[in-house]
Amino acid sequence: MALNTDPNFQKLEQWYRANGGSLNMRAMFESDPQRFGKFSTTLKTNDGDILLDFSKNLINQEVLTMLLALAKSRGVEEAREKMFTGEKINFTENRAVLHVALRNRSNTPILVDGKDVMPEVNRVLDKMKAFCQKVRSGEWKGFSGKSITDVVNIGIGGSDLGPLMVTEALKPYSAGGPNVWFVSNIDGTHMAKTLKQLDPETTLFIIASKTFTTQETITNAESAREWFLKAAGDKSAVAKHFVALSTNAAKVKDFGIDPANMFEFWDWVGGRYSLWSAIGLSIALHVGFENFEQLLSGAHWMDNHFRSAPLDQNVPVLLALLGVWYVNFFQAETHAMLPYDQYMHRFAAYFQQGDMESNGKYITKDGSRVNYHTGPIVWGEPGTNGQHAFYQLIHQGDWVLLGVLVFSVASSHSSLTDVGFTGTRMIPADFMIPAQSQHPIRDNLHHKILVANFLAQTEALMKGKTAEEARKELEAAGMSGDALEKLLPHKVSTPASAVLFGLGVQFHDKSLVSLSKVFQGNKPSNSIVFKKLTPFVLGALIAMYEHKIFVQGVMWNINSYDQWGVELGKQLAKKIEPELKDASPVSSHDSSTNGLINFLKQNFA
Repeated sequence: MALNTDPNFQKLEQWYRANGGSLNMRAMFESDPQRFGKFSTTLKTNDGDILLDFSKNLINQEVLTMLLALAKSRGVEEAREKMFTGEKINFTENRAVLHVALRNRSNTPILVDGKDVMPEVNRVLDKMKAFCQKVRSGEWKGFSGKSITDVVNIGIGGSDLGPLMVTEALKPYSAGGPNVWFVSNIDGTHMAKTLKQLDPETTLFIIASKTFTTQETITNAESAREWFLKAAGDKSAVAKHFVALSTNAAKVKDFGIDPANMFEFWDWVGGRYSLWSAIGLSIALHVGFENFEQLLSGAHWMDNHFRSAPLDQNVPVLLALLGVWYVNFFQAETHAMLPYDQYMHRFAAYFQQGDMESNGKYITKDGSRVNYHTGPIVWGEPGTNGQHAFYQLIHQGDWVLLGVLVFSVASSHSSLTDVGFTGTRMIPADFMIPAQSQHPIRDNLHHKILVANFLAQTEALMKGKTAEEARKELEAAGMSGDALEKLLPHKVSTPASAVLFGLGVQFHDKSLVSLSKVFQGNKPSNSIVFKKLTPFVLGALIAMYEHKIFVQGVMWNINSYDQWGVELGKQLAKKIEPELKDASPVSSHDSSTNGLINFLKQNFA
């Protein structure tokens, strides 16, 4: 059943059309001092509490109840169980989706085609552990007898983004480990710039490619091997400096890597969910296998919460439902992820792939095209940097007010009915922050300023600033008269206009539409607060968002675990590549592509 034909969706839609315009967060907080308690939940993990405050959202209890009913009618609970029990929910590729098995610390059997996968999972983990101990202890030697000081992970997509994000986030836990580098881009600059900083005698390369045929990865790996052999001379030395994360033993051996140093993973591990597998070898080398296990344990804790908690207390479910509320009712097109922790500076980039490659689809499971929105654009930067870059748009970007103008001649009074919000400038945001800094320098001064900004931004987005408040602020600063009136509109955190669809009329007259009363901030956000960014907590946070993505895919009736949309470009690139080998003009494409190819060929030399 399509989302918008579900009776519970239609019930929400009717409510939204009748009441959406009256949802005002400032008013809801003022009328209910207990709102925070009603719309927040605290997870008691093995490594400190994680708080989700979702009270600064455009919801009330009635809306939340209807969203939860929609989750039930969409089959979220049933789909969740199918994933955890190894059913092949990735039906287009006939695969199970079992990244949860990779971090199944309970070792409870998980079956795929009747076979328990846990013995194989644990075998690879044991192999990773032994290898990490050898490298980190200095027992593993390079061709010249020196220990490894630097590890280069060569991969792309899920073989790069996850390990890169985690190794950056867990830098404080990397003592005693090698430096890690990541090369993903086929642009030769990425490889050349990295190699320039390395010593071939002390560098280990990890080649991450399941099939060992990924063009970008294998090309980069061959370039790394060429660079290495200029120093080592003997091809047999490759075995001491290259290992593989793959399932293709024959190609790994042909490359010069000892198959004994090939770490396997399985077709039920999706690339964007693979950091928990052998793909995470660079993580384990950098922070130590014990910390890698803590990362797995944190994710496993969240898996258990997601699988067992009631929907109304289930953090991934709540986050997913709020996202559906904004995407499918308020027509939000983007979602901002704003970690107030510099170590998490790659977190949003990681979930750009996790979310957009999973749910950026318009074909439902039954093969029909959706007539509703699905996955949003995901983006973000760490605080407070983002405040000085794009928060202006979040705070004061124009909104569009959807409704019907009703004018009463008898009373000479205008009002808006059947109101809702729409447009591209509503940007729901997730704010994340640890209570404790990894570096409490200057008596924790830096972190206190960071926390103050975190709190201020979510409050400002919720409350906004009315014209009356802005006027008082300017008057207190000694401003008056024309100067005050000229500056006043720019100081109000409310939209400047309303577009009334159906009539096609735009109003600026505040006597008709008092926008400061309709919008008072009212920009939705979630606050996610945790004690400290540890390996366990990071694992829990990543798994939390993975499960949010899963729930939204179920709600939208799409397969979140294939990625056919990336294939066409690859196919066309293979056709174009041989056309670039000589200087002859090309005419086999459209005029734009022909023109671009020919211009480039003229300028290659």
